[in-house]
Amino acid sequence: MNVLWSKSKRKSIERDVEMKIGLIGTGGFSRMHAGLLKQIEGVQIASICGSSSAKAENMAAGCKGAAAFGNVKKMLEAVKLDAVYICVPPMAHGDIEKELIQWDIPFFVEKPLGNDYELPRQLAAMIEEKSLITSVGYQFRYMQSVYQLKKLLKDHKVGLVTGNWGGSMPQVHWWRDQTQSGGQFIEQTTHLVDLLRYLLGEIREVHAVYGEQIIKEKYEGVTVADIGTVSMKMENGIVANLTNTCILPEGVGNIELVFYTDQGIIKWSPKQLKIITAGEEKTHYYDDSGYLEQSKTFLQAVQTGNRAGILAGYADAAKTQKATCAALESSRNGLSVVL
Repeated sequence: MNVLWSKSKRKSIERDVEMKIGLIGTGGFSRMHAGLLKQIEGVQIASICGSSSAKAENMAAGCKGAAAFGNVKKMLEAVKLDAVYICVPPMAHGDIEKELIQWDIPFFVEKPLGNDYELPRQLAAMIEEKSLITSVGYQFRYMQSVYQLKKLLKDHKVGLVTGNWGGSMPQVHWWRDQTQSGGQFIEQTTHLVDLLRYLLGEIREVHAVYGEQIIKEKYEGVTVADIGTVSMKMENGIVANLTNTCILPEGVGNIELVFYTDQGIIKWSPKQLKIITAGEEKTHYYDDSGYLEQSKTFLQAVQTGNRAGILAGYADAAKTQKATCAALESSRNGLSVVL
């Protein structure tokens, strides 16, 4: 195939033959990625696989030319795919990835990689053995606010980082079940843990305290913690503390990281970067989500074989998963966990 790539940062795909993509999952994130893929020239959504054929057919109706399947293996046997997007709940990972690895098909997978660490550890080894191109949905890494923050931090000596992830409890049955979702720190706050690693280096030690006092009184079958605080010591000596909660009412929430440095304070949220120094305060605003750039980068890697632009491959994301699962372990035994 003759592939001509734009030299601009916002890559586009110009091809003689369309790139065929499969989507596994029919929920909100799968539909979001489908919408993004439709914006990229030279890409065709060739197949949809759901937990049932009916769900797949419903979603495929909005994707011209896409075939619908209720089984991953049957999809792979029927349609020749260049890459696959996996958008399923945490407890549904494992067999899907193993099938794609067996078929040598590059894949993008939404976070988290599972509801524990053992499965991602095994899959990371299998992916490395095949040298398979992968990308994981840590879209914050691709945002302009994070790009600028990473540049800015090169000139600052960071001592302490605090962060918050606050919101309401997602109204899907599996999220409130610890054995299915892994809980908020694994399922949502993983984004902040991943940013710490991306910006500041690896995490050495984790200590967590979780609480259950509000959500379980409002809903049946709640086994996840509804509040938590996790302290982490980085390998370079930086100390970080992240808190999360899902007790807030719908429409109320916050996501942020605050960096305390030798030059002042840097406050980051997805669309804002505030720099506070002695006698001066500057705020910069951004409007990108990182999702589109993330997809374009992954697809370029699949087509060229050059994965250098991928900011979160599977092996890297597995380290984030290890840290978030260590926090769960610490919350249960009351001890710090050394990674």
